[in-house]
Amino acid sequence: MDALKTIAASSLKTETPKFNIGDTIKVGVNIREGEKERVQMFEGTVIAKKGSGVAETFTVRRVSYGVGVERVFPIHSPNVVSVEIIRHGRVRRSKLYYLRDRVGKASKVKEQIR
Repeated sequence: MDALKTIAASSLKTETPKFNIGDTIKVGVNIREGEKERVQMFEGTVIAKKGSGVAETFTVRRVSYGVGVERVFPIHSPNVVSVEIIRHGRVRRSKLYYLRDRVGKASKVKEQIR
């Protein structure tokens, strides 16, 4: 078990972004297209955080051309280049799965003034 812990500890990022559920964030993801590599931004609302350690993930949801798109990102993945917080949301739940059923302005999360 100690060998697994040392491998897991070596793959952890030193600085993880500090964001909460309901925040609107921009995630920079490395995309490989043949020989080329570029960073693609994915902007949306954080609806869930799960796990701990190396297996910690967060789910980001956005509506693109009328279709809801959700992506799950591992926090400690080398493919996740950057996480930029755009606005802080005021929520009272730890999982915002109810936003999947909402349409239009009802799917917005109120902003928390800091």
